[in-house]
Amino acid sequence: MHITLVPGYQGSPPEQWQSRWEADLPDVTRIAPSSWDEPELEDWMSALDKAAGAQHGNTVLVAHSLGCLAAAEWLLRNPVGARGVFLVSPPDPVAASFPQPAGTFRNPRLQELPVPGLLIASESDPYCALPAAEVIAAAWKLPFINAGELAHINEKSGVGYWEQGRDLLTAFTAGLGERAAIG
Repeated sequence: MHITLVPGYQGSPPEQWQSRWEADLPDVTRIAPSSWDEPELEDWMSALDKAAGAQHGNTVLVAHSLGCLAAAEWLLRNPVGARGVFLVSPPDPVAASFPQPAGTFRNPRLQELPVPGLLIASESDPYCALPAAEVIAAAWKLPFINAGELAHINEKSGVGYWEQGRDLLTAFTAGLGERAAIG
C-alpha cells in the first residue's frame, strides 16, 4: 500500500523515524511544500494534493506533528483522498509551545475525519499535553494510543527507527486491507 509522508514543522531530518521509514518502505511519497520553516496551510494543502492526490485514494497518510493538522484538514477537504491516516504527536494549537511561524495551522477543524485512523501521542510531549492529544483524537473520532514517555516522538526523543510505531503502522494498514477485502 502506498504511504504519503507528511512531516511536521521544519521537515524530518535523516535521523527521524519518518525519513528512516521512507528509506525502508517500498512505495512512499513525501510531501514537498515550498517552506518547512515558514509553513502556510494552503501551500501544504497543495503539496498534499500533488503527493497524495496522485494516488487516487490508494494511500495512507503518515503524519507527524504539524503534519497531523495538515493531514486532517486535507482529508476533510478530500474525503476519499486516502484509505487511512496514521497521526503521531499532533501539536496543541492553543499551547504556548505552538510554533509562531505556523499561524495558519492554529485553528484546525476538530470534527470527525472521513477515513479510519489512529492517533499516537506521548505522555511527555512538550508540544501537546496528553489530555489535549486525547481531546484531539476524540474530536477526530480516532482511536488513541499512549506511547509512553517518548517526548515529541522525533529524532530528539531517541526513538531512532521507532520500531513500535512501525509495528503499529503495519497492523493499521493490514486492518485497512482486511476491511477493503471484506467490504
